[in-house]
Amino acid sequence: MAKKYWLEIYGCQMNFAEGYALEISLKDRGWKPAETPEEADAVILHTCSVRQTAENRIWGRIGFFKHLKQSNKASVLIVMGCMAERLKSELQNQEPAVDFVVGNYEKEQIPKLLEGVFTGGTGNYSPDTSLELNGEKAFSFQEYHQRENDFHAFVPIMHGCNNFCTYCIVPHVRGREVSRPPEEIVKELQHLETHGVKEITLLGQNVNSYFYKKGGEPYYFTDILAHVLKHIDNIKWVRFLTSHPKDVPSSLIEMIGANSRVCNHIHLPVQHGSSSVLQRMNRKYTREEYMDVIEHIRTAIDTPAISTDIMIGFPGETEKDFQDTLDLMKEVEFDDAFMYYFNPREGTPAARFDKQIEHHVKLERLSEIIALQKEITHKRKKERVGQVEQVLVESVSRKNENELLGRSERDHMVIFPGTPDLIGQFAHVKIETLTGNTLKGTLDR
Repeated sequence: MAKKYWLEIYGCQMNFAEGYALEISLKDRGWKPAETPEEADAVILHTCSVRQTAENRIWGRIGFFKHLKQSNKASVLIVMGCMAERLKSELQNQEPAVDFVVGNYEKEQIPKLLEGVFTGGTGNYSPDTSLELNGEKAFSFQEYHQRENDFHAFVPIMHGCNNFCTYCIVPHVRGREVSRPPEEIVKELQHLETHGVKEITLLGQNVNSYFYKKGGEPYYFTDILAHVLKHIDNIKWVRFLTSHPKDVPSSLIEMIGANSRVCNHIHLPVQHGSSSVLQRMNRKYTREEYMDVIEHIRTAIDTPAISTDIMIGFPGETEKDFQDTLDLMKEVEFDDAFMYYFNPREGTPAARFDKQIEHHVKLERLSEIIALQKEITHKRKKERVGQVEQVLVESVSRKNENELLGRSERDHMVIFPGTPDLIGQFAHVKIETLTGNTLKGTLDR
């Protein structure tokens, strides 16, 4: 009888891509997904460590599975990903219910590990130390990352980050930047084309710092994007995440504006509106330099959609710094924003900075920027009423079986009447109303 796995994925799009790659590998070895965690032979938690709240959630899930293992002593619990990389042996020492802790550089070894456990092996696990390069761990990209029967796919093209923002744990758990060879990217794209994928998102912790050179000419991000466009036919939309403002050359903005297959939605995390705070964050750009990039985007790209990340309550943030952020939000008018307050991460410089902001002040300021962004988002979406939007139809609406849910090029969700045969296809929808935060329309035949 085939063994069954239960996989829970938390965190960023890269985690999901890597989780899908693991599923492909497990299924290739005869494993099947369990319908419930209770029937699983192996439970795998793919974890996030970017904020303490993410780790707290995993500790809660470990507690749940610890209880579950008392009735299913044959099950194996694996914690993988960034939290595993950060805490390592501490996880097993603190919670014996965790059988294996697998960091970011050993993920591809999980199927082999499970094979050993369930075929009479010792169950002992130690990372393959051959995966080291120049004394440092070497990251290995998986071959394919598509979720089964999906028409959208995440395609990792680089991994890690060299920026070392003072608040960020990512370089400490993901390591230094490494870029995927162009031929491997093209191979995955060709695979996706034959499996009905219509839209891809090129992924990296700092995707537009992509750089690859192995003989011949070097590939920068603009080069690999052009290379991708050259090698796809049936894939109609290309997105990319996540960009760093210091790595957005004019050539990239011009390419987006000139090529209809590159979506006009750009996620460009600003993090803060004060240049002094940005400097303490080690973001390597000023407010003015960020605004120059925004101005170029607005000029070169037809009606672009711009989203961002904003952090409030960074150590030393003054009321003026906070007002600078509100002013920047009003000036840019982001279509959407992921907003959060500073969360000290052990091992990062900002966790040791003086002038930590009191929690109640963080909450008050966060509440204010969320309220402002809600107004701006509503205004930006209302501007789409009366326009015809092309959408990729994703599913039947959960609230009405006679309606479909589609995602626009601008990354807006749109609801409209339609039949399920449109799922996975592109459709033109005339936007007629904005109800709450939801755009609604009808097919534009």
